[in-house]
Amino acid sequence: MLLKTGVFGGTFDPVHIGHLAVAERVYCDLGLDRIVFVPASVSPFKLGEVGTPGEHRLAMLKLAIKDNPHFTVSDIELQRGGTSYTVDTMEMLRERYPQDEFYFIMGMDSFLELGGWKDVKRLVELCQLVVVTRPGYELPQEQKELSTLPPYVWQRTRFLEMPGLDIAATEIRERIKKGRSVRYLLTPEVESYIYENGIYR
Repeated sequence: MLLKTGVFGGTFDPVHIGHLAVAERVYCDLGLDRIVFVPASVSPFKLGEVGTPGEHRLAMLKLAIKDNPHFTVSDIELQRGGTSYTVDTMEMLRERYPQDEFYFIMGMDSFLELGGWKDVKRLVELCQLVVVTRPGYELPQEQKELSTLPPYVWQRTRFLEMPGLDIAATEIRERIKKGRSVRYLLTPEVESYIYENGIYR
């Protein structure tokens, strides 16, 4: 059975309501069958940074999505370990689910870095890219980061406007560290998990 599967990768440190809102919007607007959240082991763009252990980020994701039947979590990158390259993950997902049609979800910040990603040509053969932008955002194709992207990338990329949930995991970590409220930025279950396990303190 052919399934249209959205793949949402990231460090999710922590997963917040902005992530969930983006995933739900993509699921609905593209008519997908499911969204798979894939927490990274080590992002190639964050080498050398000390992040929250994978088991905590995985647990928070499972808590965040538990009430949504079309959301699921895969620990494929955590199990593989090492640096998490999206093309390697998509190859593994393609092997596991050969009938699926894949859509990889990313923000504009990630799309601007796409020229530095591993084997982009193969990546867009494995999946379509879904780039979430802010409303009214003019795609800066003249920017040097995007001007070098080949036509096959643009042919396999869709852009989706997402109204104003400008939430950053960095800010959430900083607020928790300072003892400030993060209510309504996280699901209650994730917030409780963070405090119970002393994360970001």
